[in-house]
Order: sequence, then C-alpha cells, then structure tokens
Amino acid sequence: MSGSPDDDRLDELRAKKKEQLKQRKQQGGGDPEAAQQAQREQAEQQKQALLRQHLTDGARKRLNTIKMSKPEFAEKAEQQILALAQSGRLQEQIDEEQMKELLRELKPDSQSFNVRRR
Repeated sequence: MSGSPDDDRLDELRAKKKEQLKQRKQQGGGDPEAAQQAQREQAEQQKQALLRQHLTDGARKRLNTIKMSKPEFAEKAEQQILALAQSGRLQEQIDEEQMKELLRELKPDSQSFNVRRR
C-alpha cells in the first residue's frame, strides 16, 4: 500500500518532526516538557492518519460523534482499530456497518441493578 496519499503525508510529517527534534537537540536540548508535548502531538497525528486510512467517511463520522459524547469509549474503539490495523487483520476499510458492530462488541454489557427487598 506504499505510495498512497495518506502514507506520503505520514512520511512527510515524520520527516518534519525528525528535523524539528534534531534542531532542538542542536540548540541545547530545549524544554523536556515541550519535547514530550511534541511527541504526543506527533503520535496523535500518526493515529489520525492511520484512522483516515482504515475508516470510510461514514465510519469516521460515527466515531467522531461518539467521541463528543463518550471520549473514553471512543478512545477505546480507536485503540482497537489501530491494533487490528497494525496486526494486519484489516484487509479493507471499515465501513459504517462494521463500525457499528465493532462498537457493539466493545460496549460493556448493560449494567443491571438487583433490588433486594427485605
């Protein structure tokens, strides 16, 4: 799949980030907090590029909608998708129906409350 626009963009972002980090090291190391923040931003950009590559528009919209209401659950779903992609188990993009199924699988069973009367 090398050569796709997302791969090219990802490579471009990596090259820019490496150059920025190299410049900071030459300038005396810089602020460690700033370096960690830059590293987190780079990881987030890479994650978003992989999600764009492996999700259709409909699936991405559904994930973004969930992210607005339940950010922790959306993060869990993103991690699952990335794990599937990195393990090579995704042969094609995930469409909206597949996304619904994945979300159903990740959703914890509805919690039931047992009321005991004495």
